[in-house]
Amino acid sequence: MSTKIAVASANPVKVNAAKEAFEVMLNTEVKVVSVDVASGVPDQPMHSEETRLGAENRVDNAIKAIEADYYIAYEGGVDVFEDGPKTFAILCISNGEDKVFGQTATLPIPIGIYNQLLKGIELGTAMDALFNTHNIKQKGGAIGQLTNEAETRKSIYASATKLALSRFVNAHLF
Repeated sequence: MSTKIAVASANPVKVNAAKEAFEVMLNTEVKVVSVDVASGVPDQPMHSEETRLGAENRVDNAIKAIEADYYIAYEGGVDVFEDGPKTFAILCISNGEDKVFGQTATLPIPIGIYNQLLKGIELGTAMDALFNTHNIKQKGGAIGQLTNEAETRKSIYASATKLALSRFVNAHLF
C-alpha cells in the first residue's frame, strides 16, 4: 500500500524533494501527484508573512483540487534580516485536517540581486542572468549557485520537509 502525496507545484525540484522526504519519514512507498494551483501571492514574495500565506494557500487549493493522504506546498520568498536580504522557503503540509509549517535554511543574497527583486524580477530569473544559466529554479536554485552545489534547492527543501513531517510521524507526542 502506498501513500498518496499531492505536491502543489509542477516544479520537479519540489516534487522530488517531497517524494524523498515522505518516503524516508513514512518508511513507505509514496505516489506523488503534482497539482499546479495558485498561491494568491506575488510570484516573488518579499517578506515572511507573504511567503507563509502563499504556501498555505497552495495547500488549501490542492485540498480542493484532488484527494490525497497528504498535501504539501513550498513557497520561496525573500526578506530583509538584521544582516541583509536572504532567501528561504516556507512549506505547509496537511493531512486534510491538520497543518504543519516548516522553513528551509536562509541563504544570504547579493544586494544587486535583491535590488532586482524590488523591481519585480523573480529570484530565479535574476540568478539566471547573473550566472548565465537557464531555469535554475527547476535545478539547484540560487542555493546551488551560491554554495557551489554544496547545498541545492532540493536538498534544503527535503530537509525542511523531514523536520515538518516529524509532527505527523510523532503525532501522539503533540
